[in-house]
Amino acid sequence: MKIAGFDIGGANTDLAVIDFSENGKIENISVNFEYLPMWSDNHRLGNVLLNLIKENNDLDDIDGVGISMTGELVDAYTKKEEGVLDISKKVIATFNIPVGFVGLDKFLTYNEVLINPSKIAAANWIATSAIISEIDENCIFIDTGSTTTDIIPIKNGKECSKGRSDFERLSTGELVYTGILRTNLSSFLRKVELNGKEYTVASELFATTADIYNVLGKIYKEDYSCSTSDGAGKSKMESMIRISRVLCGDMDILSKEDILAISKFTHEKQTEQIAEGLKKVSKRENIDKVVTTGLGGEILGKEATKLLNLHHISMSDFYTKEESVVAPAIGTAVLMYKHLTNY
Repeated sequence: MKIAGFDIGGANTDLAVIDFSENGKIENISVNFEYLPMWSDNHRLGNVLLNLIKENNDLDDIDGVGISMTGELVDAYTKKEEGVLDISKKVIATFNIPVGFVGLDKFLTYNEVLINPSKIAAANWIATSAIISEIDENCIFIDTGSTTTDIIPIKNGKECSKGRSDFERLSTGELVYTGILRTNLSSFLRKVELNGKEYTVASELFATTADIYNVLGKIYKEDYSCSTSDGAGKSKMESMIRISRVLCGDMDILSKEDILAISKFTHEKQTEQIAEGLKKVSKRENIDKVVTTGLGGEILGKEATKLLNLHHISMSDFYTKEESVVAPAIGTAVLMYKHLTNY
């Protein structure tokens, strides 16, 4: 049986297609993703879903499609319920095979989504829990993506998050709204220490975290999948120019060495931001083992774990790096398989 799992985010749509053997073992995983800004291009969703599958698989071989989403939060929708209903409707219109949706409490059919759309809003971390719990039954997983970081406790093989919605998880430490690519630097930086002085930062969208990790060489060019804040290119020099503006400067005022120092300082501060949420969850749940995943898993999640002297495991020790980046999509495919087979 071959199942496609999609994680439809606000900026990126991820895919994992899994071949399951007759006894339910994973035989092969193929992954794909596309930058799709749902705030402006949600009308393209159906075509993007089809194209992502067709790039590496025959659509006729797919037996079912699982969906998790966070894209309902984009400001193209006045309410999250509106977003859920629009996204799910577009998915159903795209496929003529069984489709299911990851929910906060259970896997849902489309008819069940229509009755209670809030149950599938921002539930992709439920899907990730399904595969992380197979790596370790008692741990906290940190999934750092392009925009957000999930910090979810697992005990006895089941997620035990105290918050269920994004709104609730922002108060429990289980959701930190910071990511490896799209985060505005001024959202978590109040000042920068440079050459023995402290500088307050400009509260403008001059640069994002993608620029920081581009300059530091921690992401590849293909990882920089989001738009740039100034509409310019994605070279290291163009990232440096954007970062210089955060201190109301340019490359005549600041040197390359200055930009590198600012980038290292920013990395430290974002790591501390994630560590604050992790500390809250770890202390409350009395768990000292952390599994990291996502594009920023090694760059931010692992560093936050080290900062707190917690035991670290990487999902990439069990899956490929590419698979680890789309963990929610893999988990979604696994849950869809279980839904279809009543596993």
